[in-house]
Amino acid sequence: MMNATRNVPARNASLGVVNAVFIARSIRLSLRNAEALIMAIMLPVMLMLLFTYVFGGAIDPGGDYVDYVVPGIILLCAGFGSASTAVDVAHDMTNGIIDRFRTMPIRSLSVITGHVAASLARNLLATGVVIGVAFLVGFRSSAGFPEWLGAIGLIALFILALTWLFAAIGLIAGSPSAASGYGFILLFLPYLSSAFVPTETMPRWLQGVANHQPITPVIETIRGLLTGTPIGDSAWLAAVWCLGILLVAIAWSVAAFRRKAGKR
Repeated sequence: MMNATRNVPARNASLGVVNAVFIARSIRLSLRNAEALIMAIMLPVMLMLLFTYVFGGAIDPGGDYVDYVVPGIILLCAGFGSASTAVDVAHDMTNGIIDRFRTMPIRSLSVITGHVAASLARNLLATGVVIGVAFLVGFRSSAGFPEWLGAIGLIALFILALTWLFAAIGLIAGSPSAASGYGFILLFLPYLSSAFVPTETMPRWLQGVANHQPITPVIETIRGLLTGTPIGDSAWLAAVWCLGILLVAIAWSVAAFRRKAGKR
């Protein structure tokens, strides 16, 4: 009887319970790293103040530049916040904790899901703060409830796609510092888009880059929803870009995790 009891295999915890545990773990880690959260909020806010009060008069003497720049600042906030996911994932992959998780009757890939979910919650909070500051500096929106709901949904989808992409970068990076460097490259994309100036004011060769990268249709859709500017084809292009990046990033993350964790 004693031997039979010892040979009973451990039951795997349910996927929902495991994901909830890892999400709570990642949120606790985020709260302990308050400096990163503060910087994810303060840097976009400082950029918004810089562009509104320092450059805004030169770009738009009429004083309406704040309405133009806020959608770009929102996505910049999402980018800065999501970038920390790469560092957090790389830290977990290099400090040996994944080996301990693999000895437990759980799905160890859920540690990545936890980082992504916590980052989504953290970045939505930071986005809310940035939007609040935007109203304080003069941003005015003509959007009703459906438009705000659509804008928030697109922002959440963009953050989710970008967070999974940064998670994949963290998985392939050799160290947290390398993950930070790789992820920093992606943060330049908003500057090569319609975030801060219309793309038609750029050199002709650069317009092709700015008009055919994922950030521009997302920004134009959010700008149209919040301020009433024409959206055109930007809405479906933004959805296709975000969903495409999300699917590729998830597949990349799963493959990279299995390959890297299997070697440990």
